[in-house]
Amino acid sequence: MIFTESILALIAGRRARRPAAALAALDQLFSRLAACAGAEAVETEDRIWRVWMDHPHRAAAEALELATGDIAARRYDIAETRLTRLLRSAPQFGEAWHKRAALYYLLGRDEECLSDIRRTLELEPRHFAAMLHFAEIHLGAGAAAAARYAFAAALSLHPHLARAREALADKA
Repeated sequence: MIFTESILALIAGRRARRPAAALAALDQLFSRLAACAGAEAVETEDRIWRVWMDHPHRAAAEALELATGDIAARRYDIAETRLTRLLRSAPQFGEAWHKRAALYYLLGRDEECLSDIRRTLELEPRHFAAMLHFAEIHLGAGAAAAARYAFAAALSLHPHLARAREALADKA
């Protein structure tokens, strides 16, 4: 797969790199996520997602919300159009890259998904969901070592990811 090595390098260097939008709130939330469990972990993850979904320009945040709704409603063409347009106007919006990667993942467009995962991780090195998508693609392609590495990295950031734990227990 075309972006595997560069994405693995981004994952490996996640601790040394700062997110493009270095928000103290995210640092605190990730610390809390590592130390909590149960309902508190779920609430902390939700708060991380809210920070990621936010954007200083209200129109960008609204466009991302609309695209997320389009994906949930299986209006994939509309979601792709919205996200592509959003990324042209807000190329530093890491969560927009991730949402489009998630859309491409759902559509089985792996190379495009990996390209957007790479950009997501360039902007937000702690994006555990992007790491999970990377791992799932590689698991499906028979690249177990890359998948295991990404699952473990995601767990190092978010120790409550059941799918990553299951995959590692199954010896991905």
